[in-house]
Amino acid sequence: MSIALHLYRWAAAAQCLFKLTTCPICQTTLAPHEERLCTRCAANMPRTRYHLWPDNPMERRLWGRFPLVRATALMHYQRGSSYAQLVWMLKYKGRRDLGPALGRRMARELRSSSFFDDIDLLLPVPLHWRRQWQRSFNQSYLLAKGIAQVTGLPIDTRSLQRIHFTTAQAHHAGISRWDNVSDTFRLRHPGALAGRHVLLIDDVLTTGSTLTACADALRNEPGIRISVLTLAIAGD
Repeated sequence: MSIALHLYRWAAAAQCLFKLTTCPICQTTLAPHEERLCTRCAANMPRTRYHLWPDNPMERRLWGRFPLVRATALMHYQRGSSYAQLVWMLKYKGRRDLGPALGRRMARELRSSSFFDDIDLLLPVPLHWRRQWQRSFNQSYLLAKGIAQVTGLPIDTRSLQRIHFTTAQAHHAGISRWDNVSDTFRLRHPGALAGRHVLLIDDVLTTGSTLTACADALRNEPGIRISVLTLAIAGD
């Protein structure tokens, strides 16, 4: 093996280690007890605390679209903010490690409330197989993985399928977002989720079009109940 290749691999490993041992918000070196975010940046995260609000703004945004039990997001999303970079790094910069870590953080902060009570399973919003091949991972699944590690709830990645390849929602605005995901999802095995309380997991709620499209594919399941948990919510 050439010296140049050795140096390239060493540099890549060093860069990866640097990313894992520094806070992605402020770039300070993490202490051994800090997981992905430093204590100060974790404390300053713009939390919604919606899980403590009856009929909170996120739930009101989804009212009338599908039968909703409850909904919350960990933080507010403001485009261009340092905390919005967490979503960007997770989805587009290959920081797969952030998904489970942020999922665990969400679960730890919510489990002292009744948010996870009577939830039967976690249902991450699926990607189309082409998108998953391009990205090599599903960020919603990584968030769900972290939540499962704390709550012990099972993850269902088989029941809900994305059947149409669509452009990224970030490229659309307003009514175009709804058109982009209309009839995009289907239930693989009708009846499999009958009577279950499912928790839909996604990264960011903007208009709610993607989650509504998921719920449309589930709504004919007899007795199904749907709750929603996202990493962030935009616009509130």
